[in-house]
Amino acid sequence: KTALITGGSAGIGRATAELLLRNGYKVYAGARRVERMKGLEELGAKVLALDITVDISVKNAVDTILEKEGRLDVLVNNAGYGAHGAVEDVPIDEARRQFEVNVFGLARLTQLALPHMRAAGSGTIINISSIAGKITMPTGGWYHASKHAVEAYSDALRLEVAQFGIKVILIEPG
Repeated sequence: KTALITGGSAGIGRATAELLLRNGYKVYAGARRVERMKGLEELGAKVLALDITVDISVKNAVDTILEKEGRLDVLVNNAGYGAHGAVEDVPIDEARRQFEVNVFGLARLTQLALPHMRAAGSGTIINISSIAGKITMPTGGWYHASKHAVEAYSDALRLEVAQFGIKVILIEPG
């Protein structure tokens, strides 16, 4: 099986790539900082320059995988970050960027993967959210809002694609 993992340069993304490689998956790890994924490449992962806020970057990643492997079985939407500060103090451009990375990049990549999974009659989409999508604390309003959006998006997506044999899994670290 073939998997694409976003945010593969560190943390959960890197650990997920290592786990899937150990379990026989063909792993494509994407991140903006490709140089930080040299260790994954040495383990057998294919490394992709991927900025999930740039549509052509996302499209090229999916096209590359389909061209080389002919399939995409697992999509791990892991890329994300937290902008913190009081809601009134975080510049609105930073709040927009928070949503571009944590919600819209994830959604666009999912849109590109779904037709291929639907045609195969199977697939798994794993969205990494956060417990911050369920609870809120001061100075995290924009991050909490973006992760809550991932929660709702994942729940709706799960209902929409189950009939096609596609699973949607939501992971809430923390």
